[in-house]
Order: sequence, then structure tokens, then C-alpha cells
Amino acid sequence: MHTQDVDEELVAAATEVARTRCRGDNHTMAAAARTTDGRIVTGVNAYHFTGGPCAELVVVGAAAAQGAHDLETIVAVGDRDRGVVPPCGRCRQVLLDYFPALKVIVATPAGLRALPVTGLLPHTYVWADHQLDTPSNGGTT
Repeated sequence: MHTQDVDEELVAAATEVARTRCRGDNHTMAAAARTTDGRIVTGVNAYHFTGGPCAELVVVGAAAAQGAHDLETIVAVGDRDRGVVPPCGRCRQVLLDYFPALKVIVATPAGLRALPVTGLLPHTYVWADHQLDTPSNGGTT
């Protein structure tokens, strides 16, 4: 069951990529994101024992490579019909830091919902809030 706030086309895109492009143990998750100009960007994870990138992070890079630097919604789907999977902690933090207004589609007991990324990380560390200001005169602090 899906709710009204879920981008069904985005879920379908991620599901199709998971079904057709994820093979073996190296690629087990697909993600799709909608850019603010309406495009859909997809990607798959690159599993590696050293911690290869999750599908959500691949999508962030792919979107940037396509000139899309602002995403409005993202969803990840597991291969082998696992359905929508929430982002891991690292992805949640990266998504929050890159796109603080992003909506993330997650599965809930009541069906799929699009939640603000801030709702996935309440009381979180916000990287931008803890950076030193660059002196305007070009000097050091």
C-alpha cells in the first residue's frame, strides 16, 4: 500500500533497475532520485569489503555528473524483490548534508511514505553548522 505523498514513478524506476541491473553480490541495491527539474537519476551500489558506495551515494554522484545538483526525493530498492529499503546511517548523514530539504521514501507498517531526511536523523550532527568561517580578508584564524 502506498500513500499519496509517494512518487510512484520513482519507486518503479528503482524497482526496475534492481530487477534488471543488480546481479550477484556486487550489486544488490538500486536507487532512484528525482531532481528539482523533474529528471530521474538511477544507480546501483558497488559492494566491496572495504565499504564500497551504497546505491544512494552512486545516485548523488551520477546526478552531479549530469548537472543535477539538487535532488528532491530519493528511494532505494533491494534486489530479489526485497522492496524499498531505508538508507543506512552513512547515507542518511550524506543525504542530509547535501540535500537538507530532501524527501526519502521508506517502508512503514502503513505502507510507503516520503519523509523529510531530517526526520530520519533527529537531533543529528549537521556538518555545515560546524565548519569554521573563512575569513573575508583571506587571512587565517
